[in-house]
Amino acid sequence: MKIEEVLTYNDVLLTPQYSDIKSRSEVAIGSALAAPYAYLPFRLPIIASPMDTISEEEMGVAMWQEGGLAVIHRYNTIERQLEIIDHVIGLCQANAAAAIGTSGDYLERASALYERGVRILCVDVAHGHHILMKTALNELRATFGDQVHIMAGNIATLEGYNDLVDWGADSVRCNIGGGSICSTRIQTGHGVPGLHTIIECARSDRNAPIIADGGIRNSGDIVKALAAGADFVMLGSLLSGTDETPGDTLNTREGKFKSYRGMASKDAQIEWRGTTASLEGIATRVRAKGPVADVLHQLERGIRSGLSYSGARTIGELQRKARFVRQTSSGQTESGTHILP
Repeated sequence: MKIEEVLTYNDVLLTPQYSDIKSRSEVAIGSALAAPYAYLPFRLPIIASPMDTISEEEMGVAMWQEGGLAVIHRYNTIERQLEIIDHVIGLCQANAAAAIGTSGDYLERASALYERGVRILCVDVAHGHHILMKTALNELRATFGDQVHIMAGNIATLEGYNDLVDWGADSVRCNIGGGSICSTRIQTGHGVPGLHTIIECARSDRNAPIIADGGIRNSGDIVKALAAGADFVMLGSLLSGTDETPGDTLNTREGKFKSYRGMASKDAQIEWRGTTASLEGIATRVRAKGPVADVLHQLERGIRSGLSYSGARTIGELQRKARFVRQTSSGQTESGTHILP
């Protein structure tokens, strides 16, 4: 058996290159979701994850205002999801995206969302390279034709990416098991390091946008994902704990906290459907971070700076110019702040 060596974000760095960029304001980090019916540009290449502790009304509105996108989660009734969508779409006609599954009420949910004005549907399952995904994409295309952008995932391989695009996906969420509160790799032994997945999917001759989803801990990881071929990143933990996330703020002697949990965690499954299946996530709490705009502005500054280090003014130019080097474990230590013991 031949075992392939694969890399994740910590294993590599981008080589700094000559730059004639005099101001980071020259750098544009926008990206777009394209579909036959429309071209959907975004000023930020950042999408908020469809999790019940991340994306509801306030996050949907805030992400739109800051130039990104939030995918409203599906772990609720159709009526509740529609209430959230009404709130988002009702403010200055924001682009709205919403998640559906691949079984049960997914087609009814998709139809209700479409009638409310949603034109970005996210087929949201843990293992997207699956017969149920193929069936769902075929049915969604038969129902809506080219009138919706269909985001689908998650997958971990080039074969999975190609199949989802061939089955009807307009964009694909790439990565399995890399999220900070995901335990899929521990529970099942399956997964592929996130950077390797992006590099592999970027080799495809299909051109659906690649969404790097999971394992991203800072703006440097975002730059690496974009350089490797991603068009967007999907964030959960980096946006967790912000004012716009659902749930109350907990005041403790250690400070202020908010809940954050994986959708395959025991807590989430019991609250969502009253029972548990495979447990592939955890529930925790994170420190309150204040407005999500502050987090996004910090990430934006880091991304712009990252492109400038490669002398790139756009994501496309970054992808053409990027040069990666591998670093050792000593290099990883050196790469972090290390004055403190």
